[in-house]
Amino acid sequence: MKKSILGVLSFWLVFACNPSQNQSVIEDSMPPETQIKEVAMPDSVLRHVVLFGFKETSSPEDIQKVIDSFKALPSQISEIKDFEWGTNSSPEGLNQGLTHAFTLTFHSDKDRDAYLPHPAHKEFGAVLGPHLAKVTVLDYWTKP
Repeated sequence: MKKSILGVLSFWLVFACNPSQNQSVIEDSMPPETQIKEVAMPDSVLRHVVLFGFKETSSPEDIQKVIDSFKALPSQISEIKDFEWGTNSSPEGLNQGLTHAFTLTFHSDKDRDAYLPHPAHKEFGAVLGPHLAKVTVLDYWTKP
């Protein structure tokens, strides 16, 4: 019995620590001395958070077209595993002109990297471009 438990435990440790199961992520937008190296856990996901602020000249209908175009991407790009969005409701007043938040979920850097140049994403950019005043994008691997 002890041998079988040790065997299962050994197998699990080898599987859990297998480097091919983990993905290294380096935040390269930070200065080298402050870069953070993270290793994605096998059960973590990559979140791609996009925050938009729209031009004052964009009508509510224009903004709705942008939202609808963004919402259509998961049906056009299979690498997107989840999608959600909403508008700012914070009473703190720290949004710096950013009003709309979108979160896309990917299972790997490779999936996110396939999404970025995808033709449907480029088409979305063409719809967004004339109305965009500000944008912030942040990607991170989830942690328990």
